[in-house]
Amino acid sequence: MTIPNAGPILVLGGARSGKSSFAERLAEASGLPLHYAATGRAWDDEMRDRIRHHQETRRGKGWTTHEEPLNLVGLLRRIDDPARAILVDCLTLWVTNLMMEERDIAAEFAALAAFLPEARARLIFVSNEVGLGIVPENRMARDFRDHAGRLHQIVAEKSAEVYFVAAGLPLKMKG
Repeated sequence: MTIPNAGPILVLGGARSGKSSFAERLAEASGLPLHYAATGRAWDDEMRDRIRHHQETRRGKGWTTHEEPLNLVGLLRRIDDPARAILVDCLTLWVTNLMMEERDIAAEFAALAAFLPEARARLIFVSNEVGLGIVPENRMARDFRDHAGRLHQIVAEKSAEVYFVAAGLPLKMKG
């Protein structure tokens, strides 16, 4: 069974909420060839372990992995195809990478917003909802939270469906 492409899907949730597993199931249910756009960088041993865990959960399931920590829109344009499901995991790591490289975040977000209505692939975005806790104590953390919140609003507005996952349970918020 192939599910028609009605537009992007955004899956939000906290750390270890089950959002990535849920997003993978959505992609697999599409019946399309599976592509995984990984934005994470192995900055340390803990992050290397997380990346390895995600790779192992997809092993043998027919996923093609594309690693792109910065030029996400360029990657999506290159691999965009109506005969593909593309899972982007995750937007918040992309924001981290953009901040660390001192990129023009507003321009990057605008480029993604411009691309989304043109996208032909079944796009599924995963991101960490980081704006539900206390106000961060330092400027960089507050900027990160604010950038993530703005990006989520941009992607949610352009998405056909939006889910929030907590304790492995998806709540459909849009669509």
